[in-house]
Amino acid sequence: MKILVTGAAGFVGMHLSKRLLQDGYTVIGFDNINDYYNIQLKRDRLEVLLPFDSFSFYEEDLADRQALNQCFDNEKIDVVINLAAQAGVRYSLENPQAYINSNILGFTNILEACRHHHIKHLIYASSSSVYGANVKMPFSTSDEVNHPVSLYAATKKSNELMAHTYSHLFNLSTTGLRFFTVYGTHGRPDMAYYSFTKNIIEGKPIKVFNKGEMMRDFTYIDDIVEGIVGLIGHPPKANPFWDRENPDPSSSYAPYKIYNIGNNQPVKLMDFIQTLERHIGMEAKKEFLPMQPGDVQSTFAKIDDIQHAIGFNPSTTIDEGLKKFVDWYKDYYEVKQARTFVPLQYRKKIFAFKRSETI
Repeated sequence: MKILVTGAAGFVGMHLSKRLLQDGYTVIGFDNINDYYNIQLKRDRLEVLLPFDSFSFYEEDLADRQALNQCFDNEKIDVVINLAAQAGVRYSLENPQAYINSNILGFTNILEACRHHHIKHLIYASSSSVYGANVKMPFSTSDEVNHPVSLYAATKKSNELMAHTYSHLFNLSTTGLRFFTVYGTHGRPDMAYYSFTKNIIEGKPIKVFNKGEMMRDFTYIDDIVEGIVGLIGHPPKANPFWDRENPDPSSSYAPYKIYNIGNNQPVKLMDFIQTLERHIGMEAKKEFLPMQPGDVQSTFAKIDDIQHAIGFNPSTTIDEGLKKFVDWYKDYYEVKQARTFVPLQYRKKIFAFKRSETI
């Protein structure tokens, strides 16, 4: 089976692509390598994938419809896993246009390409952010999500609506995955756990919002990948029990499905920080700040649907996951001991793109 993974140089995209390649799939990577955060980290992730003979890569933008269609024309793709997006809640306050170009225009191009090339299954990344102002816990896919509190969340909700339209009109099987605070090795530097680690090692204060009272359903990257891989061979079908008078938002009369994919065990932010401090071997200097615009108090995933569908069982504890991340971080940045750190600079590596000859 040949799988297109958009956002292949991203955090989740690299880990997923590596797992697929190890499992014997052919993977086509697609990523624009934008500068939202340090490009070298993205190139280093790609270096993990390039040694695989069954991996090829397109450095292109989803918003470029012609480039995307060229990729689909060149490759005989069976399944598409769309992980490319402009990420980050707070950044959406500063640069909203980036979210429209990538998350709306780019996703439209993906849907159109899947439609015209008769793709068997489209899996795409949504986000726990869509729950917005909801306070009923745990968050369930059967709950309405009509009150987003950030533009990022609004674009992800829009993706779900757009996917349903294509499932209805063109019988395209679409699966949306609401990720819950993914963390792990090769992660995103804009995420709190990453910046916390950097600042603690450098002896700089960390910013703790809402007095650390927030709770997050932190989910380790390996568990996320396990869930995605398990769903590849389970394209949704029309739900024969779907009730138009009492509609379930997570399924449909069309081949459409939404899943939460989280750890199902929320952790208080201060407990998370204390675990991180223990694995780093240093105590953080903390700067307590109020809740930021676009943030939510808590996230907590109800994962019954995906458990029943594929036996999804996240198994990585916060203690295990943060230890793996800290060990990777120290190795990647060549941290020899406490306060010996290579600040802001990624190790230089030789990099060459592996591109299709038809491009």
